[in-house]
Amino acid sequence: MDGRTGTAGTATVRRVTLTPGARRVLAAAERLFYDRGIHAVGVDTIAAEAGVTKKTLYDRFGSKDQLVVEYLAGRDDRWRAFLIGRIDTAPPEPAARIVAIFEASRDWTLANSAKGCSFVNAHAEIGPEHPAHTVITEEKRWILALCTRLAGEHFPGHGERLGRELMLLHEGSLVAYGLTIFPDALDLATDRARALLQTGNA
Repeated sequence: MDGRTGTAGTATVRRVTLTPGARRVLAAAERLFYDRGIHAVGVDTIAAEAGVTKKTLYDRFGSKDQLVVEYLAGRDDRWRAFLIGRIDTAPPEPAARIVAIFEASRDWTLANSAKGCSFVNAHAEIGPEHPAHTVITEEKRWILALCTRLAGEHFPGHGERLGRELMLLHEGSLVAYGLTIFPDALDLATDRARALLQTGNA
């Protein structure tokens, strides 16, 4: 199995080279892991869904754990690219760029995450010893660092506190949406972020 490394924030995670067969396996795993849960899906089901043998799956990924790494790291790569693109096209003011985080998260979630945040969902299933745990925690640290940096530009001297509040608001809205607690969690979080940025107080 040829390998490569990728970064999840400041940490390094091992990735695999994606051949056409591996891409089919990963595409199937992504759908199944998100829809049914990581523990509920076995490698036999993934191989059958991808139209490959179980041997091919193990030849390409080595283990189910590595397949979970690729699943989450791939979503992380796509999400970060999507979010950075939205921030880059937002007005240059820090407040507008912070609001762009919430608007992008709402749009991404509605298009890609009907059951809520894939990282939160995966975290409920795997422990800190799992190789994909780093991908999950680094994605959340990245969001916190982004909120903190932009908050510090908006309210100098208060970036750490405001950044944490914004991150909690962001993550709480994803959990509420995924649990279908109430239907407008994502829009409410966006509106609350705007209000928070106007006053600097929770």
